[in-house]
Amino acid sequence: MNDEQPTLGALMRSLRTRNDWTLREMSEKTGIPVSTLSKVEHDRLTLTYDKLVQLSQRLGLRMSELFADPEESGAAAVTARRSISSPESAVRVETPNYDYYYLCTELRHKRMIPVVTRIRAKSVEEFGELVRHSGEEYIHVLEGTIEVHTEFYDRITLKKGECIYIDSNMGHAYVAARGCDEAVVLGVMSSPDKDLMDALMNIHDREEQAPKRAPSGGKR
Repeated sequence: MNDEQPTLGALMRSLRTRNDWTLREMSEKTGIPVSTLSKVEHDRLTLTYDKLVQLSQRLGLRMSELFADPEESGAAAVTARRSISSPESAVRVETPNYDYYYLCTELRHKRMIPVVTRIRAKSVEEFGELVRHSGEEYIHVLEGTIEVHTEFYDRITLKKGECIYIDSNMGHAYVAARGCDEAVVLGVMSSPDKDLMDALMNIHDREEQAPKRAPSGGKR
């Protein structure tokens, strides 16, 4: 079993190779310049969320299929699986509020989705509408301090080393706390919904399309 975490570049190169496309042919199909595709395949560049959406739509793939190693079959029962990952080898998705680093993306049909998130939004007003998705999630603060805003509870502040476990169906948002420029958290999402990754990608899409709000400098 290959223990090396495939990068976005490796996944894209594998996709192109399976379809027997040259870089120019893939560029024509996706509308992404050859030079950009080449840099991504050699791990010298990542793609922004809108480019990932463009790529998946042009190729007729779901977003989760871009993040999956095709060598992993969709077997119903898999034992002794293992994946080693790091933020440097993660698939990165950028939105106005967050930078997401999806980990262990080569494993398909995972029961949970691990992601390291860099939080830039500094108020719930700047963040926008609270997000909701199926399942539950665990958030552990790695760097900085965050505020957790939820639909049914008063906001709380979590410092480095502290954590929270919530029902993800409840509206929620994580923002950097007062005096903290950015924060980094480890999140683990779990859901019986097999399309959880696609639901998360749809949330990223709404974040990207939401009207940009000026950072709040007033009292929260």
